[in-house]
Amino acid sequence: MRPLRLAISIILSLPLAGAMSLAEEKELSQEELSAIYESSDVDEAIERSIQYLLTKQDTDGAFRVKPREFRHDAAMTSLAMLAFAAAGHQPVDATEEGRAQLKALEFMLTAERQEEDGYFGKRDGSRMYGHGIVTLMLAEMLGMGVDDEQDEQIRTKCQKAVELILRAQKIPKDKTHKGGWRYQPNAKDADISVTVWQVMALRAAQNAGIDVPKWAIDDAVGYLKACHRDPSHYNNDRRKGHPLGCAYQPKHTPKFSTAAAGMLAFQVCGGYELQQVRCAADWFKDDLPKPNEDFFYYGLYYYAQGMYQQGGDYEDVARGLLAREMMPQQDRDGSWRSKSGKENEVGRIYTTSLAVMTLAVNYHYLPIYQR
Repeated sequence: MRPLRLAISIILSLPLAGAMSLAEEKELSQEELSAIYESSDVDEAIERSIQYLLTKQDTDGAFRVKPREFRHDAAMTSLAMLAFAAAGHQPVDATEEGRAQLKALEFMLTAERQEEDGYFGKRDGSRMYGHGIVTLMLAEMLGMGVDDEQDEQIRTKCQKAVELILRAQKIPKDKTHKGGWRYQPNAKDADISVTVWQVMALRAAQNAGIDVPKWAIDDAVGYLKACHRDPSHYNNDRRKGHPLGCAYQPKHTPKFSTAAAGMLAFQVCGGYELQQVRCAADWFKDDLPKPNEDFFYYGLYYYAQGMYQQGGDYEDVARGLLAREMMPQQDRDGSWRSKSGKENEVGRIYTTSLAVMTLAVNYHYLPIYQR
């Protein structure tokens, strides 16, 4: 396990101060930015975020913005668990973090979290977004249970959740939405933001030995291609302001968050060499996102993983962006708060968990992070 440097309370402000000087310094080379990203500052930022998340665990094991609040608690708890796991903490660890993971896992395995049909997004109101996130968490937790009985519980619930994802994908849709997913399991349309969580969940489940039929991946790739704006839309004009990548839905204009989600979705479906992936990665080399963009942390989570998968210069550019634009955004309490109003409304468990998973991408503790 890669060691995380524990931040001592009397020096908690030091990494933040260092990051602020980074934001003011515009002349640092790509190599210098990458070196800072690789430094202990990142380990300390992650550890401070984990300590913040620990303060948000409720008495029943759930991670909540407010105590006993049931709004999206299954989805938020699953995101926090993924963040802990990405930082190297498992339910079997005899540590405060390990005990928090175990308590959260026990909360997620209680009968009332999942409907009889396998759906996780109803009770907490997180819809298919939450269902995909919970399924991804369960798939990544397989083999991390404290004993065989708990691992079997995880597998059973994950299997039912995957089956619901597959049924939802097969709901009859018109050709522009075929293969994707939307807010509800019975939806007859689709969008990229819901679809990418289901694709990630299916890939993680497949990695864990749960059967995922080839047609499901093929149909998902078909929907992703329908959402992609390729050079033909612009008469091969690659001018700035005419981005190439996935949009929220077919015929929409790509944004950073949707293009990053699409890039990673193609990759986890096995399309690492697709033109659509290279188009988005090339755009991100030339036109980097800023913290005030809509859904910055959501997009950055996919961006960091996707650029890491591309490797080489793409990975270096991503490291530089994380050092320059993301690191200075951490608050003194270890949390991350979005400058985007819509994203900020979701709360700091959401943004902080995504920030940890973004920074921890090349720790590759979780199978989904591995090349």
